[in-house]
Amino acid sequence: MPDEKAEQLLKDASHGIMGVIGDDGYPYTVPVNHVYENGKIYFHCAKSGHKIDALKSCDKVSFCVIAKSDVIPSKRATDYLSVIAFGKARIITDSNEIYRIAKLIGEKFSSDYPDETEKEINDTIKANSMYCVEITVEHMTGKCSLNNIQP
Repeated sequence: MPDEKAEQLLKDASHGIMGVIGDDGYPYTVPVNHVYENGKIYFHCAKSGHKIDALKSCDKVSFCVIAKSDVIPSKRATDYLSVIAFGKARIITDSNEIYRIAKLIGEKFSSDYPDETEKEINDTIKANSMYCVEITVEHMTGKCSLNNIQP
């Protein structure tokens, strides 16, 4: 799949699965709602928990989006579109950066409620109860079934 199409899938998807190195070296995967902008994946999260602990221990992550997965029993096949990105994560603690990222997330997921979103962002920043995470994508691969290849 061309990189442009893979990037568009990352941009359009409502969520992805982030993989990190968890406790005792076990893989840990967690679904997150995200935005994709300029080669970076962003999401917000609580300031404590397994995800943050893992990111503090190792910044290397993978991020997978499955945009389509339709099993076709008669063909014993699956019609699919997916992207997996690899990169390094950075925990964002600066309130100005958190505000910018939270606005991006709000625009993507709650664009019909700008006033409510703005209030929630400001309240959360004031309470100092949220981090944002930035994943800088180092490389990605998009895969698709033959049904999804554009000429």
